[in-house]
Amino acid sequence: MVKERNKKRRRVNSPWSVFIWWTQLENNYSSLCVEGQKIECIPLDTTLISYILQTCSAIYGWKFNCLVVVTFFAVGLVCLLQVNNLKEQLFEKLEQFLVDLHLDYKEIRYASSGLGGIPVSASSTAHEASIREFAEAVRAYRVIFPDSEQQLFRLAKELATKHFEATKQHIKKQVSSTDLVAMLRVIWTDVLLMDEVLPEAGLRDFTFEAAHDAIKQYVACRFSHLLLDISDALVKVHDNQKGLIEEEHPLQSALETSKKALVQGSMDALLDSRRLLDENLEVLSSLTDLIIEWVQEGFQHFFRKLNDHFFMLSGKKYSANEDLTFGEGMQGDKVLPELVLLLAQLSVFIEQNAITRITEEISSFSGGGTRGYENSSAFVPAEICRIFRSAGEELLQHYISLKTQKILIVLKKRFTTPNWVKHKEPREVHMFVDLLLQELDTILNEVKQILPEGLQPKHRRTDSNGSATSSRSNPLRDDRLVRSNTQKARSQLLESHLAKLFKQKMEIFTKLEHTQESVITTIIKLFLKSLQEFVRLQTFNRSGFQQIQLDIHFLKTTLKDTAEDEAAVDFLLDEVIVAAAERCLDPIPLEPAILDRLTQAKLAKNSDQSSTS
Repeated sequence: MVKERNKKRRRVNSPWSVFIWWTQLENNYSSLCVEGQKIECIPLDTTLISYILQTCSAIYGWKFNCLVVVTFFAVGLVCLLQVNNLKEQLFEKLEQFLVDLHLDYKEIRYASSGLGGIPVSASSTAHEASIREFAEAVRAYRVIFPDSEQQLFRLAKELATKHFEATKQHIKKQVSSTDLVAMLRVIWTDVLLMDEVLPEAGLRDFTFEAAHDAIKQYVACRFSHLLLDISDALVKVHDNQKGLIEEEHPLQSALETSKKALVQGSMDALLDSRRLLDENLEVLSSLTDLIIEWVQEGFQHFFRKLNDHFFMLSGKKYSANEDLTFGEGMQGDKVLPELVLLLAQLSVFIEQNAITRITEEISSFSGGGTRGYENSSAFVPAEICRIFRSAGEELLQHYISLKTQKILIVLKKRFTTPNWVKHKEPREVHMFVDLLLQELDTILNEVKQILPEGLQPKHRRTDSNGSATSSRSNPLRDDRLVRSNTQKARSQLLESHLAKLFKQKMEIFTKLEHTQESVITTIIKLFLKSLQEFVRLQTFNRSGFQQIQLDIHFLKTTLKDTAEDEAAVDFLLDEVIVAAAERCLDPIPLEPAILDRLTQAKLAKNSDQSSTS
């Protein structure tokens, strides 16, 4: 009996019977349930365990107790390896879910269950269901592998990060505030689901920080797109110059389009920001004060960049930091004077109208006005008005300079080409006068499209003390012009200069105004002053002097209704004749009858050409 009992004990407790028992146990419990979740276990590697036991028994001749210990050690080792393998495979599946997650906000933006009566689409329902399934998988993974919390925290933040990366891409492409709020609502819903599973992950704070960056980017992009809209309106001026657009009044159309883009775009930016503040969403409620601050800063930076952009387009300044997309298609093109004129008047509009309206809207928007001077980034209307007042004056002066330079080319060619000492007797008004008048007509057409008319009446021929006679209109000069005797003409020229010494100085260049008359008169004065300087550089014979006299007489006839300050223009015209007489070898003027006859012939010729064309 004792031998049979010992034999039975050895049969039951032998190492191989223990191994068989463990294998059966593993097979019976290959499927486990943890908190209702069925977990499929990986079968134990019995071949490996058998190999370990056979090796230990053959080499060391271990007895029963040692083999039992080795058996359990081997089983534990294999189980540990397979559990780690299972852990890695399950975590890879969680990571793959994020990789495969497709965020199409056009389809899933109503995924939130808190939107009330808004119908939920199939796509939004599927998205919310997939996130819930992912959250439950994370919950089960944390229960099975409690030491994996940090990995799961990182995974949850990656979900939020992927959401905000997709949102920022939409912001770059210009998205409305309504769509942005819908995106944030989807993100916040997903974050709340994950926060229930992983409350220690700090996912709410992480989302607040990410939303902070996204909203700030949205406000900045909103103003960048506004600058692009204004730039697109200005491109029309270039397209019209190239013949790509045919309009009767292209400058006026471009100015009105630019004004509308500026004002309406600014109002839309404020409206979009107000929608963000009015939304009952926790992630936005925490950013209320910052959104108001960003909007005010946005307007301040926007107008500063707009001012720089104006000067870049005018050719007066180039900024290396200027976004190349602004004004695309203008790079390398010659600066257009009419564009500079448009920019000047747009600057006046910003200073006198736009800033006032925007300031009122910002005050109602922020509930307490704009921020003070303590922060340099605050919206300071007075500073912006000062910037654009200066810009308007500088750009208008730049327009006049560009136009005057073009006229100077005509004058230079006229006075450097002929030999004035051998000039022939004048028979008609020279064609360079036609070129000057054509350029003046172009300028007049441009300023009439953009600039308002002046309120002050024209300055008639009065001298500086208010008398009804011109500063140079006196009997001595008139007598000198009609005398045919050379000696008497020269004597009269001397008398004219002596008389000028006792006259009060006439104010030729008055303050430049943003009016049609002021601009055209300033240009006329500048080119007449330049004409006088060109005359002083030449030496004339009698015929050359008479040609200058005839050309100036015709200009006086045609310019009398164009210039605002007629007295100053007449004074400059007379100065040209005097300068020519000073440089003439034989300054005998043409008789008034001859001047009138040649002038009328030229006017008739121009009239016939106009009717024919």
